[in-house]
Amino acid sequence: MVKARRHQRILDIVRSKPIQTQEDLSAELAQEGMAVTQATISRDIKELRLIKAPVGDGSYRYTIPVDRNIEDINRRIERVFREAVISVEDSDNIVVIKTLEGAAQAIGAIVDDLDWPEVVGSLAGDDTIFVVVKPADRALEIMARFNKFRR
Repeated sequence: MVKARRHQRILDIVRSKPIQTQEDLSAELAQEGMAVTQATISRDIKELRLIKAPVGDGSYRYTIPVDRNIEDINRRIERVFREAVISVEDSDNIVVIKTLEGAAQAIGAIVDDLDWPEVVGSLAGDDTIFVVVKPADRALEIMARFNKFRR
């Protein structure tokens, strides 16, 4: 899932570096072997709902809005789950999400954005996400909620 991986990298870059222009972002992605057009960068910024915020010296940088609403998160997770999630299963208090290769970290970040109180945390590899649920008897409910995103 190239787009999900690129989106995750964009979010990581914006969190860690002062990206002031689309060209800066494009250059950072190119250094990681992700050559993208200006139009793609523009769409990605819009889809990720990045905003420009003042830095303090009169310049601006891209940032992630603090007030991401749940409707946006749900739309994004539904799209990504339909495109990249292979299966969702439970094992006691752990929900295991299998994804296409390379998509787990991006989906794991979206899962974390949901901020469900029953989810203690998540751990994402390349194609698998472990979601720890507490109390354990809520794991089936969480699994069902994730499976609804796949429809």
